[in-house]
Amino acid sequence: MRNPPGPWPVLCAEFSTLPTGSGTAGSGPTGSASAVSAAALRAWLERRFVARELGEAGSSPRGLVTGYYEPLIRGSRQRRSASQVPIYAPPRDLITIELASIEPRLSGMRLRGRLQGDRVVPYADRAEIERSGLPAADVLLWADDPVDAFFLEIQGSGRVQLPDGQVVRIGYANQNGHPFRAIGRTLIDRGLMASQDVSAPGIRAWLRANPAQARGLMHTNPSQVFFRELPAPADAQAGPPGAMGVPLTALRSIAVDRRHVSLGSLVWLTTREPMRNAPMERLMVAQDVGGAIVGAVRADVFWGFGEVAGDVAGRMKADGRMWLLEPR
Repeated sequence: MRNPPGPWPVLCAEFSTLPTGSGTAGSGPTGSASAVSAAALRAWLERRFVARELGEAGSSPRGLVTGYYEPLIRGSRQRRSASQVPIYAPPRDLITIELASIEPRLSGMRLRGRLQGDRVVPYADRAEIERSGLPAADVLLWADDPVDAFFLEIQGSGRVQLPDGQVVRIGYANQNGHPFRAIGRTLIDRGLMASQDVSAPGIRAWLRANPAQARGLMHTNPSQVFFRELPAPADAQAGPPGAMGVPLTALRSIAVDRRHVSLGSLVWLTTREPMRNAPMERLMVAQDVGGAIVGAVRADVFWGFGEVAGDVAGRMKADGRMWLLEPR
């Protein structure tokens, strides 16, 4: 995508001078001295930005809105049982080619693989990695539960609690280059679940209730995510870093397809909140990406950390509309 528009430095300076007060617009406590007042923020946005609805020519302006979160799972530094599964660092033989260096119109697209002689060939998929191991990669941690480890990859970041109580934060580092395939779709296609029952909690329950079939089902998603250990943040409540390298904020950060929405963009999102099926209209910031987030009208809402956030995020699957706020 193009570089940030020229007005942004001026707009950022203006934002820092907006008045604060009660009825705040931020995620902090109402009345916080550091939070911009909602009225001042609304007036500034209306004066300095114009909203352009996102969509593709000849198609509906509505798209899919889902949710994600930062999970907590249990694991260890060294393998403690045969049932544990590895959480890998990026393999040393994995090659990542930024296609924009060859063709600028392919900005944001990457090719991943490994060298075989003088050719770049596809990297091993999930099934092959699990079957043969990954000698070229270090094991960061061992996850106690294979289902938890699988969903950790889908979320892209998380926290791992060690046996001594220490918590290690890990984040997305790379991926094996294979496309993400939702196993919920596979469950529907095989007649194993009804479409209305497919949600993250529902899929988890199915995998645990059918251990003999769970491994093969997870193999139908050939994508494998590799992680890095993150430094402990100064603020323990801060979200994991998104694709921009800055902490995500619950209910303000979204993952987008950056072929259509530049990272850092302001987006007005209208959709429905999953638990009450109530309207949800919020100003969001495009701060992240994801393998399943494809299309102009496609958003993944970050709900925060822990089980409660995970339950809501896992049930979020609704139509939505998106408006890009562009500087006037």
